[in-house]
Amino acid sequence: MESRPSAGQRLVYFPHAGGSPSFYRGWGEELDEFEPHAVCYPGRAERISESPATDLKAMARQIAAALRPLVESRPTAFFGHSMGAIVAYETACALEEDGFGATHLFASGARAPHLMRGDAAAAARWDDASIARNLVELGGTDAELLRNPDFMELVMPYIRADFRMLSAYTAGDRAPLGCPVTALVGESDPRVTAAQADAWGESTRGPFRRVSLPGNHFYLAAAPPYAVVREASAG
Repeated sequence: MESRPSAGQRLVYFPHAGGSPSFYRGWGEELDEFEPHAVCYPGRAERISESPATDLKAMARQIAAALRPLVESRPTAFFGHSMGAIVAYETACALEEDGFGATHLFASGARAPHLMRGDAAAAARWDDASIARNLVELGGTDAELLRNPDFMELVMPYIRADFRMLSAYTAGDRAPLGCPVTALVGESDPRVTAAQADAWGESTRGPFRRVSLPGNHFYLAAAPPYAVVREASAG
């Protein structure tokens, strides 16, 4: 997002299902002690001509390969929201399997990976109408936009793919991460409870902290948790 050779560490942002790097616009300016990077999943933004991903773990391995030069050359933390938290986790796992790793994982608005129970039948049931209802319930998309046929034609292919990919995901057996993990959750999140966020503690053998913040699933749209990121990254 911006080159900062003098920054002591990098922070990589992972968007939610249906999201793109633009969701984190402005974060790099506020968290100026980091060099900011954002993952762009296939099928959207500058990758709109590509087919959306259908296998979350396979996509995470590709992301890990792309991030490896960054992780090798400078301390690098990951921040993922909702589906992005799971993608960031799988990316961190893939890097650790190769002898590298993130310095910190911020898992926002997501149940712990081992609580995810992939269901192919349930994944296939995500149709456009159920996805639209879910987006409105979570508060991440303006309901008026969802009534715009041009908007829906553009974004629904990759949103649908993301929802189905996440619904089919199962963590499986994973060694705990070596890096610290901070789980963030909105106090009024209809999909993630504090207990489900606490379960992220089982995903690391390092320090763990759960932070509850005012708001719903997309609490961070109105009040990005800059202070939490800064404090945790400072040690």
